[in-house]
Amino acid sequence: MNESLQNQRKEQILDAALKVLVQNGYEQSRMDDVVKLSKLSKGAIYWYYKSKKEMYLDLVNFWVLRYSVNLNHIVEEEALPSLQLKDLFQYFIDQYESDPQPFIALTDFWSMAQKDEDFRKKLQKVYTHFLELLEGIIDRGVKSGEFKKLDVRMTALSIMVNIESINWFTLFEIHGVSVKEYMETIIDFILSGIMKKH
Repeated sequence: MNESLQNQRKEQILDAALKVLVQNGYEQSRMDDVVKLSKLSKGAIYWYYKSKKEMYLDLVNFWVLRYSVNLNHIVEEEALPSLQLKDLFQYFIDQYESDPQPFIALTDFWSMAQKDEDFRKKLQKVYTHFLELLEGIIDRGVKSGEFKKLDVRMTALSIMVNIESINWFTLFEIHGVSVKEYMETIIDFILSGIMKKH
């Protein structure tokens, strides 16, 4: 089987796995449900993944890779750090509005990270990478004089926590507030706090 077809099959399996996770939660998800939804044989699924856990750990990789391409592109641009932060927030708004399923799944992965060391390590790696990406933007902003002199790690951490708060919209109905309105307000608050006054 060529690599392109293998990747296509894996994507088919992981897309089905995501839907099953969103519908049933991790504990209630079964490989048989993924088989049914993916329209592949049980043998085909088990050829790629020996267990449910292995499949869902790979689902984290799958979504991280999918998001990383765009996030890295935003950071590599020559734009001002403040605009890069706005672009990051806009990217997550767009992702949530086009497909909230990965955000719903993430709340399940958080729960698994409390119970399972492999999920904990996987998510720590993901969040460490994201934190470093934010630190790079903040550091450039401080060095260029666009941002105040501030604690880079603490600022990056508070921004990451604010971006992550988008997940609350998957758990609760927040009356009269859209993700877009909420996230745009948050980025305005953040920028007004870190921009150097001229």
